[in-house]
Amino acid sequence: MSTDTLERIARNKNVARAAARQLSMEQLHKLSEVIGEVIEQKQQEDHKRQAEEADKERKLAEIREAMSDAGLSLDDLMSEQPRKRRGRPPKKDKERKQ
Repeated sequence: MSTDTLERIARNKNVARAAARQLSMEQLHKLSEVIGEVIEQKQQEDHKRQAEEADKERKLAEIREAMSDAGLSLDDLMSEQPRKRRGRPPKKDKERKQ
């Protein structure tokens, strides 16, 4: 079953009913169990991601506060990058070496 088909079933109750008519009751119950497990797993992943984001935000706030206490700004942390030379390097002249 393609992703497009699953999306159509998820968006429209009548499409879901039509698809369900092709399955036996046993298959429908098994599908319900599988979908329940998938939903639970996705919720756990979402909670984990939200916790990681909250932890990251907390650490970022701590760093900002420490920088502020030290009297530093982002400009103080960024050193000027050396400028890269543009263009090709000079050609080596074989005749000069001889």
